[in-house]
Amino acid sequence: MKHPEDPSGVSRRGFLKGASLGVAASTVLGSARAEVKEASGVPDARLLKAADEHEISFVLNGEKTKAKVRTGHTLLETLRDQLDKTGTKLVCDFGTCGACTVLVDGKPVNSCLTLAVDVAGHQVETIEGMEQNGKLHPIQEAFCAEDGLQCGFCTPGMVMSSKALLDANPKPSLDETKAALSGNLCRCGTYINIFRAVERASKGK
Repeated sequence: MKHPEDPSGVSRRGFLKGASLGVAASTVLGSARAEVKEASGVPDARLLKAADEHEISFVLNGEKTKAKVRTGHTLLETLRDQLDKTGTKLVCDFGTCGACTVLVDGKPVNSCLTLAVDVAGHQVETIEGMEQNGKLHPIQEAFCAEDGLQCGFCTPGMVMSSKALLDANPKPSLDETKAALSGNLCRCGTYINIFRAVERASKGK
């Protein structure tokens, strides 16, 4: 007995035949990939290398620090999860908001995009290192005085970028301040107060 065809024009026998060929092709391709992987050893080697642990040494907020990190660990993960420096915020995790900004050798970097192994032998400064002897840094005091924060998630990154700016240029113009902080986003929109805080700090008020 002849089986009726589907309204689409494809018979059940034809469908099953096509599906069988698809499974066979997938099996052959899978075996081929496995043979290439086994022959080259490259994918496995990369995975093993990424899982390796390394002990790194660097200076964190003026103190010699050691940490055991995997190749793929970011500086942000290491600071927050291993070294308890939670002032550095995890927000976008894509290097677009600047909330995780820290200073490496005095220059601002997105710690969510910086590998921990890359700071070995370097100096890292976080928001926790700003306070000295129980006294806020002038930039922190200026942020408070000018009400340069609302929710506070962007604030540590803003402060670190501001410090890097004022260390390099003690008397920046408004345009220079805007350019230096262009990589830091404030969802609350307190930019004007932040710019005033940088100006206040530059004048030593």
